[in-house]
Amino acid sequence: MEMKDKTKKTPVRKSQEKKSDKYYYASQWQLMGRKFRKHKLAMISAFVLMIFYLIAILGNFIAPQGTEQYDGKYVNCAPTPVHLFHEGKFVGPFVYGLKMERDPVTYMAHFAEDTEKICRLRFFTEGDEGGEYKWFGLIPSNIHLFKAEDGKVFLFGTDNMGRDLFSRVVLGAQISLFIPVAGMLMTLVLGLAIGSLAGYFGGWVDTVIQRIIEVVRSFPQVPLWMALSAAIPKTMKPAQVFMLMTVILSLVSWPGLARVVRSKFISVKKEDFIMAARISGAPADKLITRHMIPSFLSYIIVDMTMAIPGLIIGETTLSFLGLGLRSPATSWGVLLQETNKLETIMFYNWKLIPMIFVFLSVLAFNFMGDGLRDAADPYK
Repeated sequence: MEMKDKTKKTPVRKSQEKKSDKYYYASQWQLMGRKFRKHKLAMISAFVLMIFYLIAILGNFIAPQGTEQYDGKYVNCAPTPVHLFHEGKFVGPFVYGLKMERDPVTYMAHFAEDTEKICRLRFFTEGDEGGEYKWFGLIPSNIHLFKAEDGKVFLFGTDNMGRDLFSRVVLGAQISLFIPVAGMLMTLVLGLAIGSLAGYFGGWVDTVIQRIIEVVRSFPQVPLWMALSAAIPKTMKPAQVFMLMTVILSLVSWPGLARVVRSKFISVKKEDFIMAARISGAPADKLITRHMIPSFLSYIIVDMTMAIPGLIIGETTLSFLGLGLRSPATSWGVLLQETNKLETIMFYNWKLIPMIFVFLSVLAFNFMGDGLRDAADPYK
């Protein structure tokens, strides 16, 4: 009898070995990506944030009206539901016309559906007068995603000036989602620069920087925001206010990241590969930028992801208090200014809709940050 070759590898064994080789030869970022994709809640959160930012980028196209458009005939109008059937027949997406009525109990005027008037929804059509915009600030256009034919559609209702709340929520996302990102980038630069100086050189440099950090962190955050925002002149343009708010948020947020970077530098600079680079004559700037910072870059990304929700809440708080952006500029915090009255919560509760988007975006960033933190942890 012929002896079988036991060393011959089966196809299943070969595939297993290939998978193991890919695992052991994978880079740190590839391993993080695999762990992150296994975190279902983090993946869902990342998908939600991707949709939010896509809506913000395409906001002028998605919003049926601009920030300065209003109609005094439809003040404090409740959300208009979208229908598909009329008297049992399929018509397609449409809304009924609106007519004003008076509540027999409270005697308050409100809008009701006029079932005799059907306003079909048209897609990829020109918007109302004043709805012009520019794609990425360059190409002029007046094409919007949808519009009610011979009528009005207010998916989220209107405010006390007759402005479409859905349009303002979509356009407000451009400010409420991008100010925190811009502030995070400035915080990243300040935190890395100051924290690396303290951790690398140590001595009196570290002592001075630590005392400065303690002084900045000792101030209550919200009053400090308010004091800095109060210095913004009311005559400034929205773009200038945008930049100043970004600077304000980053000036308050950098100490936390600086301390994380400092602690990482203190632990990393004693490693063998850093000592070898130093003995070989590498200058300090190359040691910091090419060896030390890349060694814990994953932790910095996680830290900054977890910091964005705080910056979103900070921008919303300042705008809600009237110390940030001001009308006609729109953000979620500006939209929530009307909710500081009991009358609004009792009779016009649809004006609380922007709070839902603040809640969802903050929650999604927190869950995604948890996923990134677990993926960056080598012991999990």
